[in-house]
Amino acid sequence: MADEEKRRVCVTGAGGYLGSWLVKLLLSKGYYVNGTARNPGDEKKNAHLYKLDGASENLRLLKADLLDQDSLRSAIRGCAGVFHVASPLPPKHSKIENPEKELIEPAVNGTFNVLNACLEENVKRVIVVSSATAVIMNPNWPKDHANDETCCWYALSKTLAEREAVEFGERSGLDVVRVCPVMILGPMLQPTVNASGLLLIRLLKGGNESIDDELMEIVDVRDAVESLVLAYENPEAEGRYVSASHMIKTQDLAEKLRTLYPQYSYPRSFNKVDEEPNSTSEKMQKLGWKFRTLDDTLIDSMECYQEGGLLD
Repeated sequence: MADEEKRRVCVTGAGGYLGSWLVKLLLSKGYYVNGTARNPGDEKKNAHLYKLDGASENLRLLKADLLDQDSLRSAIRGCAGVFHVASPLPPKHSKIENPEKELIEPAVNGTFNVLNACLEENVKRVIVVSSATAVIMNPNWPKDHANDETCCWYALSKTLAEREAVEFGERSGLDVVRVCPVMILGPMLQPTVNASGLLLIRLLKGGNESIDDELMEIVDVRDAVESLVLAYENPEAEGRYVSASHMIKTQDLAEKLRTLYPQYSYPRSFNKVDEEPNSTSEKMQKLGWKFRTLDDTLIDSMECYQEGGLLD
């Protein structure tokens, strides 16, 4: 196998928040990258990828759809490894008209299609990006309980997609490693604000709003992609890994931000909520994973938002 074939990988959802940083890291490490996008010719959405160091020589952006097997096979062909990042993620509290079509189908069927394409194209290892919500979510929703607002559709979609990845790997023998990041914050490369960024901006612009004082688990986007590449490059990596760096209550996070940036309009009050289970990244740290301080993540996020005029 030629060196380029050994070092060529595919990243699904290359233009998204996590995908963009992953492409950047892979290019900096000398990888050749096939990135997938629904519309590679959309300069507004993808120009930031072509500006990355090494992109002109080592990045190919290819049209692919998670529900289109042929397009996935074309994008994956010739790759030694695949990072399956693409998955629908609606903003928190947004209304989902058709969760089955908007979330469940592309997450579960998309994961199957990616893995099947990997099997057919003889990919050596697949890194499936799941979510820490899948670690605590029970996928067996009670049949006699209506699917109302208490059902977290995103968590369910990630849980079922990861279960599909596990079962596919067991059936086929494909080397599948799953990485489950917690809420991802940090500076953006892509032009549009991602869901977790909107949550932080909402905290900065809270004003008279009352916000739930939830336990937030945070990982920096740059550390999250480091964990993905560590899982890919370490031959002993197997099973599931959690990427989690910091835990903080929403109110404490607001106070930390207020100390650093007192000029913004923070929420007037916080509603007490029950504590949620917390995650541990001990297994990932055994691979040599390290992470930034929370202050570094917040400061770099704020600089990005300020430069982009997102807090005006």
